Amino acid sequence: AGLMQVPVLIRIGEEGKEEEDQMKLELAIIENLQREDLNPVDRARAFNRLAEDFGFKHQQIADKVGKSREYVSNTLRLLALPEEILTALSEQRINEGHSRPLLMLSDRKEEQMTLYKEIITKKLNVRDAERIARRIAVERVRKHDVDPEMTQLENELTEKLGTRVQIEKKEVGGKIVIDFFSDEDV
Repeated sequence: AGLMQVPVLIRIGEEGKEEEDQMKLELAIIENLQREDLNPVDRARAFNRLAEDFGFKHQQIADKVGKSREYVSNTLRLLALPEEILTALSEQRINEGHSRPLLMLSDRKEEQMTLYKEIITKKLNVRDAERIARRIAVERVRKHDVDPEMTQLENELTEKLGTRVQIEKKEVGGKIVIDFFSDEDV
């Protein structure tokens, strides 16, 4: 009997190509991050893509773009803001400094939106916005003298940071104590 013919498709280096495409995409994202005119929201989304799609840790992203790990983490925190605020930030109707006080109110969405609208309508500077956000936070602490909320927050922080966290309230404000055991922990 003669040789049977079977259709054969030869693919060379298919896995290598996928890896190469992945590297090209990573490089494109990193190059895009070097642009001067990149708005904070696009930067946050690019960092997020490197973290989610490529599994990079914040420190690895920081090393690749020549920034500190804190810078990367703080930029990524922007994505916790509602879409409307992110749009205003990318259109430069508010600036990146305004995002800090707005993020302080992440667990109080109504107050967050109120402060956001005040920033826009009253053209509040960052310092004024921070003052208002702090005042709202302090009022909240006063209202919750019974502390299951603080205990829950301590537990969440302890779990997230992997070390003991204590929240001590005072008349006004208070302090958060985070235990660490080595320079690496810091």
